[in-house]
Amino acid sequence: MMISTRGRYALRVMIDLAEQGGESYIPMKDVAARQGISLKYLEKILPVLTKNHMIEGVQGKGGGCRLTRQPSEYSVWEILRLTEGDLAPVACLEESAAGACGRSAECRTFPMWQKFYEMMNEYFDSITLSDLMQKQSP
Repeated sequence: MMISTRGRYALRVMIDLAEQGGESYIPMKDVAARQGISLKYLEKILPVLTKNHMIEGVQGKGGGCRLTRQPSEYSVWEILRLTEGDLAPVACLEESAAGACGRSAECRTFPMWQKFYEMMNEYFDSITLSDLMQKQSP
């Protein structure tokens, strides 16, 4: 499993919006410049965040985006799931694969992969945007 550029950039955008904070809308061109991300690429990431009510935006003069909640109310797992889709480490754990493998009952490795997936989920779910705003690692 590898987190794509899309997921990493989404986290950077969300942290940037959290750091700028407040009620004001932050122009995406400013976020793009601070983060070293092309505005064109950013415009591919924003719709999924907007559609899922992670951010809200306003067009025109004085427009931009802002968070819809407090930074402490966003988990890394939530953001990654939206931008990356299913992060299962093996195909048999993907949500769309329910019952797809007839060997899961006797598979010697299935419990290991299942535990790894749970650990990854719990770890990323325990980290918030507030945590990532700190200069030290979470």
